Amino acid sequence: MKALVAVKRVVDYNVKVKVAPDESGVVLENVKMSLNPFDEIALEEAMRQKEAGILSEVIAVSIGKIDVQESLRQALAFGADRAILVECTETLRSLQVAKILKHIAQQEAVDLVLLGKQAIDDDNNQTAQMLAGLLNWPQACFASKLSYAQSEWHVVREVDGGLETLGLTAPCVISVDLRLNTPRFITLPNIMKAKSKPLQVVKANELGLSLSPQQQLLKVSKPEPRKAGVKVDSVETLLEKLRTEAKVL
Repeated sequence: MKALVAVKRVVDYNVKVKVAPDESGVVLENVKMSLNPFDEIALEEAMRQKEAGILSEVIAVSIGKIDVQESLRQALAFGADRAILVECTETLRSLQVAKILKHIAQQEAVDLVLLGKQAIDDDNNQTAQMLAGLLNWPQACFASKLSYAQSEWHVVREVDGGLETLGLTAPCVISVDLRLNTPRFITLPNIMKAKSKPLQVVKANELGLSLSPQQQLLKVSKPEPRKAGVKVDSVETLLEKLRTEAKVL
């Protein structure tokens, strides 16, 4: 089976994000970028399934400017066999990303699409669900355990009442959660090997897809600063403040 793993280049989670002066977005110049942590988990799981002999090929795909190649080389260093960059200078929303991933998944005739449940920059948690809908494939979201047996992917996911186990036949779409695994450290030999692995670049506007945005970002602003907390002398005073000041009771 072939697997397609979608990865996204985002601002590193250790970086304190700053809003641009014109409120058009966040400052990206001279900022450390890295793979989305959820997508790293998806990559790690794909490599574990390949090492177990279940997957035969792992293809990493990303969408963005040409410098996204750096993140794809990191995915290749994880162990992916090859990578595809869909070059696009515009900022795409979840639906447009899902359309591109659908095209690549069908073109590559993959049996499984793995991706993180969300990206840490926009936190939309929509792409996997939209992709499964466009492909008309079964899906499982927020996977915390993944296994393959009797021609089915068994996905354990956390729900409000406990754990839910789903059985999916390939081809299917699976998004992963934090507790699925711990990504491996990339070794120097694997980084060197990644330089010789194939990385294909295709233009988004040459795919014949309608990628016109249906949402417009008006502005990005800082959250209001938190008000200082106060100490109260009794439960009665606390309840009174919750009623009259916080207005939550």
